[in-house]
Order: sequence, then C-alpha cells, then structure tokens
Amino acid sequence: MSEPQSALGNPVFEGFATVREIGPIGMITLRATLSAPVLAKALAGVGLALPAQRRILRQGARAAGWMSSDELLILLPHSEVPEVLASLSKALQGEHHLLADISDARAVFRIEGVKAGQVLAKLCPVDLDRLEPGELRRSRAAQVACAFWAEDDGFTLISFRSVAGYVMGLLTHSAQTGSELYSA
Repeated sequence: MSEPQSALGNPVFEGFATVREIGPIGMITLRATLSAPVLAKALAGVGLALPAQRRILRQGARAAGWMSSDELLILLPHSEVPEVLASLSKALQGEHHLLADISDARAVFRIEGVKAGQVLAKLCPVDLDRLEPGELRRSRAAQVACAFWAEDDGFTLISFRSVAGYVMGLLTHSAQTGSELYSA
C-alpha cells in the first residue's frame, strides 16, 4: 500500500501571513440524523462529542465539525481512519447513516499570523470579525467551495483536492506582503 500524500506536497508561503498546505489528514463524512441518541454515543466511542450548529469541537488529535443539519466532518490522523470508520459503522448499525472516507478528496491549508483573517477577507463573503473561535463556516474562496474555522493562531481551510493548486494560488496571492487591508 502506498503512503498517503498531500495534494501539493506541503508548500509554504511567507507573506504578511503564512500560508501552508498541511496533510495528509484523515477525514470522514458522516451523514445521519444528528439528534439520534445513538449518534452521540457512537461519537463518544471514538473520543468525540457532537458539535453544535456551525461549530467544530477538537478533542486531542481528533475533531468533529457540523457541516449541515445531517452531516458531520470528522478530522483525525490519517492512519486512524479505518479503525474509526469500523467503530462508527458498528455503533450505528441499524440506524440510517452514511460514512465515507474523504481523506484523499480534500486538501487542507493553514493561514497563520496576526493578519491571517485579511487573507480570507479578500476571498470569502464572510464577516470574519464576527467569526468566533470554534465556529465552522462553509463558504467559498473566490469561485470554489471551502470550509474554514478559526484557531488560536490563524485559520484552517478545507477545499476539494481537485482545486488545491488554485486555492493555494488564491491564498498566496492574497497574503503577499504589501497587499494588507487597511482600515481608516
């Protein structure tokens, strides 16, 4: 079996903010009735909790993010995906659900630094000043779908792997020194 690879080989760009691709990261999409009591128990069985609407809950190296009224995104070390898929599948047996390993279908980026929000402000129709830590937003970066959330030192952004080069180009162009946003 081959080793997992990030979409772009983990490039790093240093501008007024640092942009880097990170990965590979394990990702599982879970579609189910989020209010079903068995779901919270199944998540607890893999060390996670059910996030509230538009939130992401990190617990150690794993996280669960609310993507829609019937969808969660589970992030975890790539090597743990098969074990967690099997555990969740067993715990949800008999319940209407869908589990899929989407690790190789996504690219993950970090935007870091004091002005990291300015990079996304140029690309995403979101009021980043109102984005709370732990709040997950589905939006777009220019013309492509993405999801992102704020963490202590910046933002994590997920896009489709097929547009990873485009997204890296958008982020690096937006983070170029001298292109900072100024407020009066």
